Amino acid sequence: MSVVSGKVIFCEGKTTSLDFRLLNRVVENLSSKTTIVPSGGKFTFSIFAQGYFSNPVRTQPYIVFRDRDFDVKPTANIRLLPLYSMLLTHRACVENYLLDAKLINDYWKARYAEKLANPVSRWDHKDSPGIEEISAWIEEAAKSLQAYQSVRWALADLLDIPGVKSQLKTTWTGGSGNLPSSLALEYCQNESVRLIHEFRNPVEQVTQERFETSLATYQQQFEQEEFWTQKHYLIWFHGKDIQKAMHRQRPQYISLKKDFFDWVLDQPDIHQYLLKLHPDLMQLQNEIERLGGRPIDP
Repeated sequence: MSVVSGKVIFCEGKTTSLDFRLLNRVVENLSSKTTIVPSGGKFTFSIFAQGYFSNPVRTQPYIVFRDRDFDVKPTANIRLLPLYSMLLTHRACVENYLLDAKLINDYWKARYAEKLANPVSRWDHKDSPGIEEISAWIEEAAKSLQAYQSVRWALADLLDIPGVKSQLKTTWTGGSGNLPSSLALEYCQNESVRLIHEFRNPVEQVTQERFETSLATYQQQFEQEEFWTQKHYLIWFHGKDIQKAMHRQRPQYISLKKDFFDWVLDQPDIHQYLLKLHPDLMQLQNEIERLGGRPIDP
C-alpha cells in the first residue's frame, strides 16, 4: 500500500505503456500535483485502487482512465465516456489519437533529415510522401478493416447479455493489433459464428441470429459516405488494428511502432496539439483539475 498526496489517475499498462506516457503529457501543465499510476489490465482497476491507498484514506481523489475498446459506443458529441466509475477514451484507444497524418509526416521528415545529416544512418526510407498521401494510407488501411471491425462491434453487442462479458471476446485473434489472416467479410463472419457456437451452451441468448442482426447494422453504418468523409473510422475502428493494417497495406512505408510513438510524445508542443484537436482529452484535463474526494468502490 502507498501513502499519496494530490490527485491520482489510474491507467492501463506499465510505466513504459503508451497510456502512461500520453497521460503524463496531458497533465504536465496542471496546477495541482497529479500522479499517474499504471495498473495493469482493465479488469483489475477496482482491486488495484483499493490496494494502492493506505487505510483509512477512503476519499483520496482519483480517476480511472482507460481505452474504450469495444465496451461502449462513441457518442456524436466528442466527450469522455463514463463506464461504472471509469472514464473511457472517446476514440477506441490511445493509439487512435496519435495515428495522425501530420504527426506521421513530421516524424517521417525528421528521420529523413537525420539520414541526410548522417550517412551511416540505418534509416532506409525515402522522404515522406506528404500529409495528403499519408491520410490516404490511413483511410486505405481502415477500408481494409471495414468487415472485420463490423464483426468486432457485432460481437461486442453480444457482450451486453448477462453472463457473457467475462468470457466472449470481440476477436478470435488474441487481441487488438493481431489481425486475422483474411479481412474478408465471409471469413470474419464464419470465425465469429464459430465463437458464438462454442459459447451457446452456457448462455443460450448468444445466438447467430442476434449477431447477424447487429452485423448488418454496423455494415450499413460503416458504408455511409459521411463515415469516411468525416473520418469517423478514426473513432470507431481500433487504433491497434489500423496500425497493423497500415503496415500490411503498404509494407514499403515506415513502421509505426515504438520509435514513432516515442518521438511524437517527446515533442515539446505535443501537449497543446493533442488538446486542441481532441475535446475529450481537454475534458480529461478539466476533470483532473476539478477532481475532489471520490470513494473507492468496494
